[in-house]
Parts: sequence; structure tokens; C-alpha cells
Amino acid sequence: MTKKAKTIARNIAKTPQVNSLEASAHESFLLTSSKPLKVLITRPEAKAQQLASLLNEQDITNTCQALFDYQAYASTQETNTALKSADILIFVSVAAVEFAHASSPFLVNSLRQKPLQLFFAVGNATKQALMAIGITQVLAPPPQQEHSEGLLSLAELADVNDKKVVIFRGNGGREHIANNLIQRGAKVNYVESYQRVWRTLPINIAQQWRAQQINCIVITSNDILLALIKYLASTTENTDNYWQTQCLWLVVSDRIEKSAKALGLTRVINAHSASSQILCETLQKISYS
Repeated sequence: MTKKAKTIARNIAKTPQVNSLEASAHESFLLTSSKPLKVLITRPEAKAQQLASLLNEQDITNTCQALFDYQAYASTQETNTALKSADILIFVSVAAVEFAHASSPFLVNSLRQKPLQLFFAVGNATKQALMAIGITQVLAPPPQQEHSEGLLSLAELADVNDKKVVIFRGNGGREHIANNLIQRGAKVNYVESYQRVWRTLPINIAQQWRAQQINCIVITSNDILLALIKYLASTTENTDNYWQTQCLWLVVSDRIEKSAKALGLTRVINAHSASSQILCETLQKISYS
């Protein structure tokens, strides 16, 4: 984070913070707005368009601005080598499935050769991506727990002692799942099937969003949150602290909520899921309040 961003965060941190949707004492204050909801969607392109389509059906104004794109990372040999002795395969995103499969159509063959392998997805969209390429037996957490913690709470991952686990993810992903499984006795390897390529946004991007009267931002990962705070700090004077104190931030997990508040964001709502449907339903509640 830039020096300017850190300064903004320190200055705003003194402002009283508001709890998430679960904290009813402040809920009405947090949701009340005299202006129509205008949403900025920052998740990757395909997912952003999916959410935008749902919001359009509800007449909720929205703007899509992905902060990064995906490109292939792991080699075919690396992918196949990791799979030879895997007992459990975990996919943390749709991109992890698509890029791994594009590298080599190994998944269905792997299932045929080792029918006792267990396939896990971090959420329903990732599960559907696996099913689309022929993996029909996939375990995933329920809709309100589509995140790492929800995955780790599944009963099938409670006893993994001496199991060989392969986690499919992007490069430099979070270590939370691996660390927990290692503590449970598993032997964990990664296949980093894709990497993020961060976009360079226009220098006046924050001014453009203000002109569009953006008053709600959807954040689906901690990396996106940190990158966006950096952009906002470096492209505008932000003299009225609009983004920190007036804009509503919709996040998808406790971890991101905690990070957002630590950065000085005071209007934070936690949907507890990255599902486009649940995000849309949460935004509907906000727009109708």
C-alpha cells in the first residue's frame, strides 16, 4: 500500500465502525440511503457480468470494472505429476478448474483411474465447472459458507491423516486451506493452474466513479480490496473521505470484512458468500431499505 493510502487508513481508523448485517443495532442506519443504489462490481470479468445481469433484472444500476485478468500458469507435466498419487483434489475457483483442464484434460481420466479420489470445490460455481467437464461427484460447502472456512468445515475433510491432497489455485494464493489440512495430518501440494495479471486503470478512475455516483462497491477477495484501496488513494485527493465513510462496501467473508474495517472503511456489509445470487439478494435488501 502506498504511503498516502496508509495515511488515509490511519486518519479514518478513528471513525466509529459499523457492524455487518448480523448486527441489528446498527443495521437500519447502515442500510438507509436517500439515493438509489449504484454498484461497482470489481470481481473478474465473467463473474462480474453474471452479477451485473442479475442486478439488471432488479433494475439496480451497476458498473463492472475487473481489476485483473487470468492467464495460464502451470504446465501440463506439472499438473499430471501432481495428480498421480492424489487422494483428494481441491479446487478454489472456476478459473482453477478451467485452466487446469485446458492444460490437459486429465480430470476425467484421473477419476476413471482412481475412482476413490475425492473432489472438492470451494463453492457451487466451482462445483458446476467441475461437473461441466465430467466430474459428477463433487463436494462443496452450502451457499452461505462458500469460502475456505466453509470448505474446511465439511465432514469429509475432518480426517485426512496421511492423505495426499492437491489444491488447484492461482499463483500466490492464500495458505489457509493447506495449513489447516497439514495440521490435520495431510500431505499437501499445489497446482497453480493460472495467474492474475493486474490491469492498469486510468489515473482518473476514482473521479469517473464519483461522476457515476457509485455508492456501493462489491469486493470478493482481500487482494481486490487492497488493490482498490491503493487505486483510490493514488488517483484522488479524497478530501471528504467519501470512499471510507460514505460509500457502502459489500464483502463476502469475515476475513475481508476485518481487513476492510482495519483499512478504515466504516460502512461494511458481509454477505458471507461469493455467490452471485446471494450477492444480488443482499443488494436487493439494501436497495429496498
